[in-house]
Amino acid sequence: MKPYIISLLLSLLTTITIYGQDVNLSSDELFSRARNVAFELKDYPQAIRLIKSALDKSPEYTDLHIFLGRLYTWSDKIDSAARVFENLHAKKIKDEDFYLAYGYLLYWNNQNEKAKIIIDEGLSQHPQSEDILLLHAKFNYGIKAYQNAESSVNTLLNINPKNTEANSLAQNLKSYTAKNAISINYDFTHFDKQFDDNWHILGVSYRRATSLGSVIFKTNYANKFADNGLQFELEAYPRINKIFYLYLGAGYSDNVGIFPRYRTGVSLYANLPKSFEGEIGYRQLNFSNNIWLYTASIGKYYQNLWFNLRTYLSPDKTNISHSYTGTVRYYLKGADDYFGLQVGTGISPEENRNNLLVEDSFKLKTYKVGANYNFSIKKRNLVSIAATYFNQEFQVSQKGNQYDLSIGYSRVF
Repeated sequence: MKPYIISLLLSLLTTITIYGQDVNLSSDELFSRARNVAFELKDYPQAIRLIKSALDKSPEYTDLHIFLGRLYTWSDKIDSAARVFENLHAKKIKDEDFYLAYGYLLYWNNQNEKAKIIIDEGLSQHPQSEDILLLHAKFNYGIKAYQNAESSVNTLLNINPKNTEANSLAQNLKSYTAKNAISINYDFTHFDKQFDDNWHILGVSYRRATSLGSVIFKTNYANKFADNGLQFELEAYPRINKIFYLYLGAGYSDNVGIFPRYRTGVSLYANLPKSFEGEIGYRQLNFSNNIWLYTASIGKYYQNLWFNLRTYLSPDKTNISHSYTGTVRYYLKGADDYFGLQVGTGISPEENRNNLLVEDSFKLKTYKVGANYNFSIKKRNLVSIAATYFNQEFQVSQKGNQYDLSIGYSRVF
């Protein structure tokens, strides 16, 4: 007998055997077996058959209908899933799991008008449900209803500050929810050996949230090397889609030596599955020559913790300058309230107090450790405090210490 005929007969015999076993099982036992087949084996057709057998025994068993709708959804049988959920909705089913199953079907398939009705109704029926609050936030974020999304995220984080997805989404929403913010920051840097004078930098910025993302205008005043200078910067965070957004930055100063004459930067950010995020981009600083730096980072949210690892690489003809920084944040109750720790090696060009120190840094060793605390007062007043210690080789075999302190305040309106 040919092998494919034997295989067909064995499959038929197995189905008959299982069917015979199903006849003697209760609807709950069939439900349990269907869940196991779906979750462990990913055999959705077999799970659908088991659920239908259970429904023959218990046609009014709501959980069976909901799970059947989910199985159709996972099998990409969208019309079949919709019919199941519409029948349940017509029966005025109010179960939390029903709203989640139907809401996600509509959300994943961009049926926004119907999704809004079902998800809003689910939230009104279950206002403390973490899962429905998260779905409500995701849906509204996707349709650019950022205020509604922020409201749901904040409610969820008040219920459970350790919700990983909510913390990740809260960060993404920051660029879209507060229409305006005015900020002032002061940085103080002391060197015990490298320079005789302390550095002072005062920055004032205005941020405007738009439907495409935030736009930030900055003016920085610095006193370095007992001399003064001004720098003007423009930054933007345009959103491309649900996954990708950009960082675009440019700056100019007529006081070269205090600031670079020009600076530019571009990064592509991606919100990845399982609360990961990634970035790749470049930074350019122009003093007497151009310095090009390439950056990459990977971040991960876990409950109310955020982990990030970033590198800057700057190649020249014979060497590559590199820096690495690891950051951990512990979020307390929202996107603007957290403790942070940093450790790293090398000089980062991102901060004005350091971007004069990047030339020839491949030859020198620098280590740093820092901490910061950000908190909000009545949601509209944001305060940041940070301190960083550097042990820096400023010439070959000559090391010095650098101490940075900074404080900032933002008014959101």
